[in-house]
Order: sequence, then C-alpha cells, then structure tokens
Amino acid sequence: MGDTKNYLIIGGNSGVGQSLTEILLAENHTLTLASRKALSDGRAKSILYDATQDELNLDDLPSALNGLVYCPGTINLKPFHRLSDQDFLEDYAINVLGAVRTIRTVLPLLKNSANAAIVLFSTVAVQQGMPFHASVASAKGALEGIVRSLAAELAPKIRVNAIAPSLTHTPLAGKLLGSDEKKKASDDRHPLKRTGESKDIANMAAYLLSDQASWITGQIFHVDGGLSSIRV
Repeated sequence: MGDTKNYLIIGGNSGVGQSLTEILLAENHTLTLASRKALSDGRAKSILYDATQDELNLDDLPSALNGLVYCPGTINLKPFHRLSDQDFLEDYAINVLGAVRTIRTVLPLLKNSANAAIVLFSTVAVQQGMPFHASVASAKGALEGIVRSLAAELAPKIRVNAIAPSLTHTPLAGKLLGSDEKKKASDDRHPLKRTGESKDIANMAAYLLSDQASWITGQIFHVDGGLSSIRV
C-alpha cells in the first residue's frame, strides 16, 4: 500500500462519489467530502458546498492536496426543440463552471503537493452521438476541452484526466433505470451486456488518482461497456 494521501471529493455522498469514497477510505487515505448535504460518516471530514454558488474555505482543507475529484453532473435528456436556453445554462453551470470554480480555488493546495491529480467526469454521449443529449453532451464536450487544456498548462506537477461513462446504476440515473424493462434495454445496448455499476467508474477514478497512473494526463477514459467503440 502506498503512502496516505489527502483527497478532496466534490459530491462524495452518492453514486460514483460514494463508491470512490469507500475505495479510498479502505486504502487509508484522508478524505474531505464536499457536497450540498451534510454527511454523517465520521471516517471523513464533511463540509457543505454547492459548486454552482459557494466558495470553498481553504481553512477547511489540508494545506496540500494530492487529488481532486469533481463528481456533480446532470442527466437532462429532452428532444432538442424542448431544450430551453436555461436548460443549456444549468447543465453548463453544474458540469463545467462548478468544476472550473472548484479547481481554481484549490489549485494552490494542489500545487503544494509534490504531485497531484484532478479527475473529472464526461459522458459517452460526447464520443457517441445520442438523441436527446444535446444539452448535457455540449456541456461535457466543453469539459473535455478543459481537461486537455489544463493538462497542458499544469504539467508536469498536476495531472488532469476525465472518465466518460455510459449509463450507470446511480441515483442520478434512477428514472432511466426505473423498471426491469428499462434495465434490460440498457443492458442489451452495451456490448458487455450489462449496465455499469458505480464501482466500475470509481475503480478507474481511484487508479487515476494513484501513483500507478503517474504517466497519464490529458486523457478521456471511456468506461462504458464498449458502447463508444465497438458493435457486436
């Protein structure tokens, strides 16, 4: 096991963020979890934070951060003609501006580490065009541009990568997987014939934070059951 590290997880109270929290705690890392709901888990420090409007207080965080993971996202699926300007703005605010504001705030703490990693989340819908995804795919496409730009700007000290999952069993996707029929349809769409679990995505995030990924930056990893690249 490697050295204990300090990680900040934005949105670590459910879905992928919660699974990642469990993985990192099992490895004895020190976590600060920032989310809109207070957490009762005494194993990690919890602070209230809405990335779209709050400012993180650096006094609540370690003086040096080894990693930042930004988990908040949206699944706002509508026909294009029903998407309003506000829909696009809200998706952009949560997926892009929230990440940007958070990174900008904690960047000095990441720079205080000998080496650090940032992990963000995109979607398979950027790589694989899908109907009803115009708003979220455009926001996540912008996020992928930020990943590559920041990876170049912050190298060699801070690595920046993103994970682009397909539909995953999380509370956010509850309406899309709310019946046995919907679950089966989702399973069948994927070449590996199952819908992703939050731990599938969290395992990749934990890897990208770790020293095992020390030569990886500026990449978008498609953890999507093969959906973006193969047909069977």
